Amino acid sequence: MKKSAIVLLVVAGVGIFVYSQRAEIAERLMSKGLETAMSTDATAALADGLHVALCGAGGPMPDPNRAGPCVAVVAGKHLFVVDAGTGGVRNLQRMRYPVGRIEALLLTHFHSDHIDGLGELATMRWVVGSNTQPLPVFGPAGVEQVTQGFDAAYAQDAVYRNAHHGDKIVPPSGHGLAPQSFTAPRDGELVTVFDADGVLIQMLAVDHAPIKPAVGYLFSYKGRTALISGDTSKSANLEHFAQGIDLLVHEALSPKLVGLMHNAAVKTGNEGMAQITTDILDYHASPVEAAEIARDAGAGHLLYYHIVPPLVLPGAQTAWLEGVDDVFPANTLGQDGTAFSLPAGSKEIIQTGNGI
Repeated sequence: MKKSAIVLLVVAGVGIFVYSQRAEIAERLMSKGLETAMSTDATAALADGLHVALCGAGGPMPDPNRAGPCVAVVAGKHLFVVDAGTGGVRNLQRMRYPVGRIEALLLTHFHSDHIDGLGELATMRWVVGSNTQPLPVFGPAGVEQVTQGFDAAYAQDAVYRNAHHGDKIVPPSGHGLAPQSFTAPRDGELVTVFDADGVLIQMLAVDHAPIKPAVGYLFSYKGRTALISGDTSKSANLEHFAQGIDLLVHEALSPKLVGLMHNAAVKTGNEGMAQITTDILDYHASPVEAAEIARDAGAGHLLYYHIVPPLVLPGAQTAWLEGVDDVFPANTLGQDGTAFSLPAGSKEIIQTGNGI
């Protein structure tokens, strides 16, 4: 009993001491954590090859677990981002990707959930990298109008930041966006948007009607390939260009779960949501349809992103994936931070991240 009492007293004493010093302990841990975060480049340790990471795996609906559409692609020493959904750039920083080294942003189309983080992405790239050139933004026709709007909205912010931090940290020439517009290809065609150092990025048409233009992007580097769909219904053109792809990153919407949302909207008299949950069914692929594309194209792996609706309840992921494994078992339901590596000179498809 005496030994037990002594042990309890010691434990209590340690607990009281730790509690009394909690602020100092937190400061020390925070200091160490900040040093690690500010000195770590997660891409530096990547082997030569093609690497894909989801900086946003969600869609337009509020989701506590998935940010808006955002895909980071590392090809050799180049870093690109496809789409700029809300929260994407903050996730890139949490993932310790070098935001200041983003070489270009590629837009698939101009729905708000794919562009609403564009201002913050451009600003963070400018500030943390002290970039002297604006962020190149590749996209189909219409990209100029989008970038002009964001430049106008952030113009005063740029004045404030330069006045506060100076030309060395935020060079005035590095603020803003530099659009590069490409005529969207027709079915059966590819349009090259980047070709340097063995990295080839090509634009392809997808079917997101009535939204036009809408495109996806095919990345190739040292024999490895990844295709990012953007928003699309089941597309024969996409399947054509996905033939033999290593990694297919494809959006999907569950008609069954969206149907539950529709029923709830009708019962509660929410006419707007009832209409929306009807309309969105015809211009997105279902999880099974995306799996069929991966199967028929002979893809190496299927990574789902732009997950609709949000999967917040226990069992929701299983319901969303219903029937998928029967069609194409080599699949992963993406979340923020899910990442895959395709090493050069190899056939390996390696999952290197499973969330932030």
